Amino acid sequence: MNFLNTHIMLASLLTGWALDIIFGDPSRLPHPVVYMGRWISMGEHRLNCGKRKRLKGAVFAVSSILMTFGIMWLLTEALRMLTDSYDTGWAFPLLSYALGSLCVFFCLAGKTLRREVRMVFGKLELGLDEGRQQVARIVGRDTLSLSRQEVSTAALETLAENLSDGVIAPLFWFALLGVPGMMAYKMINTLDSMIGYQNKRYKDFGCWAARIDDIANYLPARLTALLMILAGWGYMQFSRSRSRRSLAYYLQTTRRYSRCHASPNSGWPEAALSSLLDCRFGGPHDYFGELFYKPYIGSNARPITFSDMTSSLHICLAAEIIALVAAAAIVV
Repeated sequence: MNFLNTHIMLASLLTGWALDIIFGDPSRLPHPVVYMGRWISMGEHRLNCGKRKRLKGAVFAVSSILMTFGIMWLLTEALRMLTDSYDTGWAFPLLSYALGSLCVFFCLAGKTLRREVRMVFGKLELGLDEGRQQVARIVGRDTLSLSRQEVSTAALETLAENLSDGVIAPLFWFALLGVPGMMAYKMINTLDSMIGYQNKRYKDFGCWAARIDDIANYLPARLTALLMILAGWGYMQFSRSRSRRSLAYYLQTTRRYSRCHASPNSGWPEAALSSLLDCRFGGPHDYFGELFYKPYIGSNARPITFSDMTSSLHICLAAEIIALVAAAAIVV
């Protein structure tokens, strides 16, 4: 990769991130995830029937991921070769920069995630029913009977988990495999969110989608926890309202409670945030009439406050910035 293409890639990363910080999720623009969702829905309706559902689901998941990576690789590679081979001024470099910036913008969800969590706590200030309705936008459980504490906890759990899925993991795969890797990860994540469930309909067909998502998030989830701890530890040094504990303490408690989650990955960022806030996540949840018991993450069952939300948002944004700087350094 020559000097120009390296700096196009770096500029695309920084521009895409800046666009997300300014605008958040572009609800009025055609979003790649919408088209991914339509593709997955079409494939699921046609293939999730009859015999060999697991095999068909595996072929569909793997081929969808490879197709996404292949299309984006062909586009980016074609633009790179045209930039290298032809004296066409800034036409192809600008196209490459625009494509990369838009893909990064579409793949990152940090601004929208923080906005949604802030809105949950804002609605809770108006009343419990408003808080329940707002948190239902970002969680998959039944929220009608949640207490104030449970609404607050659900919002912060989602913040921690989706910092990994929606920010750190895309940056991780961008640093490793560029725009094609980031877009392929987005397809993996969309497959898991649509068909990666352990229920009657998706248990066989979505099995591979869920496993691939676990693999793709294995390192990013642990990296997210580490970045949150580093950012949170630094934040605590300047916060008078927070108890200051050693870096080793946060690392140890995160590792201990990361196992208290059904997912091999989600427990890591949740455990990191609960350790930093000295609070407790998890516990029994009602998933539309069926009670699921989830082990507690953390030991201090204190009430979650508005201040906890503010601290969490600062910590997650700081972790995001560290990840961005690291990704930029790897690209260069």
